[in-house]
Amino acid sequence: MTINRPARPRALISLVPMIDVMLILLVFFMVTSTYLNLDMIPAVKPSEATAASPQTPAGTLMIRLGADGVPVLRGTALDADSLQAALSAAIAEEPLTQVVILPSGAAQTQALITVMDSAALAGVTRLRVLRLEAAP
Repeated sequence: MTINRPARPRALISLVPMIDVMLILLVFFMVTSTYLNLDMIPAVKPSEATAASPQTPAGTLMIRLGADGVPVLRGTALDADSLQAALSAAIAEEPLTQVVILPSGAAQTQALITVMDSAALAGVTRLRVLRLEAAP
């Protein structure tokens, strides 16, 4: 007489612990990662950087405009007069210096206009305003 025993169910491999570990690692790397220092990124198009013409910009100055409306140039917070003096000195040294303004999303529009006026009074002819936003 043969007794048919029910087959033992195979052990299931659960992916839940692996997903938990991956999420913990993701959070860990997001919290401990360092963010880019935007002062080291040149805001020059590759076509401008490789062209061997007299219009090639010699340098780029980046001005960060924080939520408090204070412009920061090379890590130093400046008021409108000292910003204009620093930009005038840079333009006197190299007339084709490009000035890039990086405003914060919370910055007042008047603060941006003040920085742009200071740059215009300093004689800046190459001025860009970049707004960095997260991709949707």
